[in-house]
Amino acid sequence: MTAKRVILEMGTGNDLHGGDYTKAAIRAVEDALHHSSLTMIRTLGVKKEDVLVDVTIGVQKPDQVDTAAVKAVLPVGQISVRAVKGGLDVEDDEVDDIAVIATAAIEVRLDLP
Repeated sequence: MTAKRVILEMGTGNDLHGGDYTKAAIRAVEDALHHSSLTMIRTLGVKKEDVLVDVTIGVQKPDQVDTAAVKAVLPVGQISVRAVKGGLDVEDDEVDDIAVIATAAIEVRLDLP
């Protein structure tokens, strides 16, 4: 069988002060998760460990995202997380602060005939 994408969900998150890319990434994933309910797992009798979940995080400094911390937020599946260049940094020069805006794409795939 071939794993086919059955869900693509997007979310955004931010860290308004402090420039924490992991915090913004986790908030983006949580935003995406709060838009979804994977009722098909129960309906189709799919084992939770058979669900394939691929997460892509977009931030300006992908090397500063703790992908293990992001992975820990996901409730089910075989999870992979990667951080790529994207998102947005908004600098506040008056107080030497930065707002980090992250985007997340969560793809769920199942082995289907």
